[in-house]
Amino acid sequence: MANKITQKDINNAVWKACDSFRGSIDPSVYKDYVLTMLFIKYLSDVHDDKHAAYLEKYSGDEERAKRAMQHERFVVPEHSHFKFLYDSRNESNIGELINIALTDLEEANREKLYSEDGAGIFQNIDFNNSKLGEPKDKNTRLKNLLLDFNSDKLDLRPSHLDGNDIIGGAYAYLISNFASDAGKKAGEFFTPSEVSTLLAKLTKSAPGSRICDPTCGSGSLLIKAGIEVGSPNFSLYGQEANGSTWALAVMNMFLHGFDNATIRWGDTIRNPKLKEGDALMKFDTVVANPPFSLDKWGKSDDKEENKSSDSFDPETDQYNRFWRGIPPKSKGDWAFISHMIETTYEGKGKVGVVVPHGVLFRGASEGKIRQKTIEENILEAVIGLPANLFFGTGIPAAILVFNKAKDKNTDVLFIDASQCYESAKNQNRLREEEDVNPIVETYRHFNEGKLKAGLVKDKYSYVATFDEIKENEFNLNIPRYVDTFEEEPEVDIAAVQVEIETLEVELKSVQEEMNKYLKELNIN
Repeated sequence: MANKITQKDINNAVWKACDSFRGSIDPSVYKDYVLTMLFIKYLSDVHDDKHAAYLEKYSGDEERAKRAMQHERFVVPEHSHFKFLYDSRNESNIGELINIALTDLEEANREKLYSEDGAGIFQNIDFNNSKLGEPKDKNTRLKNLLLDFNSDKLDLRPSHLDGNDIIGGAYAYLISNFASDAGKKAGEFFTPSEVSTLLAKLTKSAPGSRICDPTCGSGSLLIKAGIEVGSPNFSLYGQEANGSTWALAVMNMFLHGFDNATIRWGDTIRNPKLKEGDALMKFDTVVANPPFSLDKWGKSDDKEENKSSDSFDPETDQYNRFWRGIPPKSKGDWAFISHMIETTYEGKGKVGVVVPHGVLFRGASEGKIRQKTIEENILEAVIGLPANLFFGTGIPAAILVFNKAKDKNTDVLFIDASQCYESAKNQNRLREEEDVNPIVETYRHFNEGKLKAGLVKDKYSYVATFDEIKENEFNLNIPRYVDTFEEEPEVDIAAVQVEIETLEVELKSVQEEMNKYLKELNIN
């Protein structure tokens, strides 16, 4: 048999498939079309692989093979199969045919491809959309997309692949590349891979854990947190407000083999969907990179909107998530943090969240909420990250780790990793060995009770006592604890005096020389 297809082959092939759209359509738009096509191609190829295996098993009995296929992971109707779409690539209504294929695929797999509240994952994508250009241009683009995905290098039958994780890997590769192309808009659907790895390691979940990301984007951070468990025994839950991004997250779970993940669509603050009965579902681990300082996250000032039956007011939140205080209208950071803390198990839950630095020191209502969480003794670590790590913003961020199992240890670990990075073309990145691992190791030592209060490593890490933080009026600004001040070298007064005298002598001789020339030129 020919060589198996590697991760690199597939990554290159799917990236080439984006050429149909490049230059004319924004990557934040066309990513949805390419990723959806990858999903259809994958389901079709797996279907063919299984069908061939059953035919062999039943000595070519088509009826028995067909019956067996009804119990497979996904049912792929004939008109939803990639081959049918490829064969129809020259039809003038190809966009419409792809839309029908997606609707039929959803219908045939309702349990998997519909959300509990009746939203199908393809309802936000339209292959017949004028965004793809005038009819003629659109048809050419879609035809090219089908041609690219028909390549031998995109034969996604499991029996042809060099490993099970390749499809998930290709999907993740595409998303990260789209993110660097989409620039500012990318922050909405993607957390840089190294930051996800760091968060997953800091909150490493035990086998059997329930893990949640309440602002899950396309799901990469949630998947990393799951993989970090080190065994297949965990369950993943997520919620995402943007419909197209929610669909990407659902597909991402299937392509990584996490078929039982529960990913819901909706606004986590105004309409949390992950519930058990009337109460919010609780988790062992909650990780997130929420939108930074989200404006208008809560109550609406719009009189018209307030008339609607589902208008939300954090003051009367039915889940009482904001009992520590209501964050300011224009900055939703503590709203997300409060939600995350409230949805972890008492006595053992853990939260890892990426925040802008303002969260550490801003006053007013945010200061009061921050003080309460510190007095509750659930804040475990404050980690400052380098600037320019995230798509769409150059500001440096921090990671907060909350731990409901801190017990008698009332200290808080501070790490200043703001200088630990490698400069890359468009943004900085964290290196695993030099940057990520030292942070994780320092945190683990602290978590295991091995670090005493006070300086741990000069200009890098410090363990602050509750009293110190209280003395600082519950301000968590990292330079208050980790001293990164570079001392000026001491000045040797005597040496400087000698240097001044030498310079004065030199200046005198230059002036005499100058006067001599001026005399000769009769200027003086």
